[in-house]
Formats: sequence, C-alpha cells, structure tokens
Amino acid sequence: MKQKISVALVGAGSMGGALLRGWLENSVIDAASSAAFDPAPAQWLEAAGVNSGLAINPSLQAGRYDALVIAVKPQTAEKALPPFSEIARETLTVSIMAGTSIASISRYLGGARKIVRAMPNLPAAVGKGASAIYCARGVGETEKVIAQDLMAAVGAAIWVDSESAIDAATAISGSGPAYFFLLGEALEAAARALGLDDDAARSLARATLIGAGAYAAQDRRALDELRRAVTSPGGTTEAALKIFDGDDRRLRKLVEEATRAAARRAGELTN
Repeated sequence: MKQKISVALVGAGSMGGALLRGWLENSVIDAASSAAFDPAPAQWLEAAGVNSGLAINPSLQAGRYDALVIAVKPQTAEKALPPFSEIARETLTVSIMAGTSIASISRYLGGARKIVRAMPNLPAAVGKGASAIYCARGVGETEKVIAQDLMAAVGAAIWVDSESAIDAATAISGSGPAYFFLLGEALEAAARALGLDDDAARSLARATLIGAGAYAAQDRRALDELRRAVTSPGGTTEAALKIFDGDDRRLRKLVEEATRAAARRAGELTN
C-alpha cells in the first residue's frame, strides 16, 4: 500500500484550496501529519482541520513534511516565502504560482534546490484539471513521484522537459478553459440569432460543451476521429465546419496565433 504524503501547504485560496480538497477526498495526504498555512483561514479550512486532523497555521518548527506546496499569489511570494526556508532546505517544494521561475522561488526560499513547478488550471477545482509539471535538476525520482501524486489528485498531470515549456502549457491548458467558455458564449449568441429563446440557447450551449468534454473523456480515439464521427458527408456539421476551418484552415491558424500570443505573454510575465 502506497504511503500517504505529509504536506505543508502555503496558501489555501482558490487553487490551493482546490488542491487540498482533492488530496483529502482522494486520501493522498496524511492529514494528521500535514499542515495548511494561510493568514486568514476560511471557514471550510478550519472545518477541514477539525474533521481531518490537519494542522492550521502551526509553528514552523512543529513538523517535518514530504512536500512544501506553494500556492500564494506571485506578488506576495517575496515576503511570504522566506519563513519557510528551513522546511524547503531538506524538503521537496512544489510551486503552483504562475509567472514565478524556479530561480526566483529558490531565492525566496534561501537557496532551496529541490523545486518543482506545476501549472494547474481552473477545472482542478472540480477534479478535472490539467497540470503541466517541470522539475529542477536537484529533484530525485522519489520526489517526482510525490509531485505527480499531488497534482494527479485534481486531474491529469503531464511532465514537460523544460521550464520554458511551462509557458506553452499555460497557453494551452492554463488559459484553455477560457477558450472553450468563449466558444460556448458564441454558440449561445448564435442560438439566439437562430430564434431560440434565452433559456434554450444558454442550456443547449452549456450542455453541449459539457457533453463533448465528457464524451472525449470516455472515448479515447484521437480528437480528429471523434470529429469525423460527428460529421456526416454533406450534412449539417460539415456545412458548419467548412465555415470554421475550410480549405484555408482558418480556425487552426487562429488558434495557433492566439496560443503563441498567450505563451509569449506568459514568458514576459515570468520573473
């Protein structure tokens, strides 16, 4: 039986809280030997501490941990992280801060060397996330397994081979949910233009997004095969797809241009 992980979580806001809920629900961590540090613990966090044995804001000398997970806002990291330098000296650090490089994290933590960067996305909050993970040179195989287990508790966890690839992942999976929400908005507006009432337009657009994602999760064929399965020659879907992405492949070119812009901006924001 796999040994549970002891974690010190720094920051239990929206994403840190999503991770913690996933760890507790999936019994990934040993709550009794883990801790959450947050300057203003939410009511749910206090309740989680009571129900699971998780320590809330204990003394920094109170325990040893398998992983230090950093989930604070990047702009607060320079002040928030130094108190955890002693823990980070011997412990794996997993950072989910956007735009904060391993070099900066190491500096804030007094020269820590065992650092993993992970970039989860919004669906991690419902256990359907996609996280890109990259590790510094000083991270061993056992520690990589710990990082994998922690991120896989809230969805897919995919390793990338360079820190710059985190920027590419940010453009695809990090920002990606917004692209699908925009498509949903466009479908809803188009439904109204075709004469459907507001409730029908909203419900059909949302249900279509949810259903397509659920179907892709169950049917492991390549996405182009799934697209062809819906597209009858000479039918309604083919008529629409020719507008979206005809011989000039306009949709694919637009998506590539958009994600390049997002990746470029992610690189510009990284310190």
